[in-house]
Amino acid sequence: MTVYEFPLNERIRTWLRLEDLFGKAAYFIQAQDFRSHHAGLLAIFEIVEVTARSELKNELIQELDRQKNSLEILRRNPAVDATRLEDVLAGLARALSGLLAMTGKLGQHVRDNEWLSSIKGRASIPGGVCSFDLPVYHYWLNQADEDRKRDLAAWLSPMLPVKKAVDVVLRILREGGRASSHTATQGSFQLMLAGRSAHMLRVAVNASCAPEVSANKYAVNIRFLVPDTAQKPRLCDRDVSFDLTFCNL
Repeated sequence: MTVYEFPLNERIRTWLRLEDLFGKAAYFIQAQDFRSHHAGLLAIFEIVEVTARSELKNELIQELDRQKNSLEILRRNPAVDATRLEDVLAGLARALSGLLAMTGKLGQHVRDNEWLSSIKGRASIPGGVCSFDLPVYHYWLNQADEDRKRDLAAWLSPMLPVKKAVDVVLRILREGGRASSHTATQGSFQLMLAGRSAHMLRVAVNASCAPEVSANKYAVNIRFLVPDTAQKPRLCDRDVSFDLTFCNL
């Protein structure tokens, strides 16, 4: 089944974007060609932009600390898997320690690098990083693969505590819900919340369609759309079975 995730507040939306960008950066940095390494550098630039909001670090610290305090209470519960609980608490402690050890503004080392800033400025222009625009960057792209990988890792490394914190929080978020099975009649589904709330919805479906979700404090509405690369997606004209999970921190 394909799983689609729909964040219901700005914090979760930002953390999911960071998870995606860190994943892309890691993937492209490990590659062995200059085009992949260029894509990896662009992902680093995007991470710097997303982490520019000053509240991000404090929000992660507060959430990690809150989760740590609430889970420590479970140590006294004999019905809880002690091994798994200690594993989660250790991950929280490591992530919290990494964030607290960070100094300065997130991504400032990239902003302060004039060479990287010149590349970042040109990268926003279509075709703006051609060899005739940035010959020094072209020179770097033609260095040995391992040299480029070392540089990219050095630029990404100061931001990895954010990645680890996001990974831990999203793991807890995803594991904090229980899936229920539903059917969208003729591609449409509505569920009244009746007081329920969530930070994120997960929709798992095994069909040739994709969910479009809208939600408020009263109801969740899901439309299953049939992709069409030649025109606007259309509403699925048959019943669609799917699993829906309300995820909360």
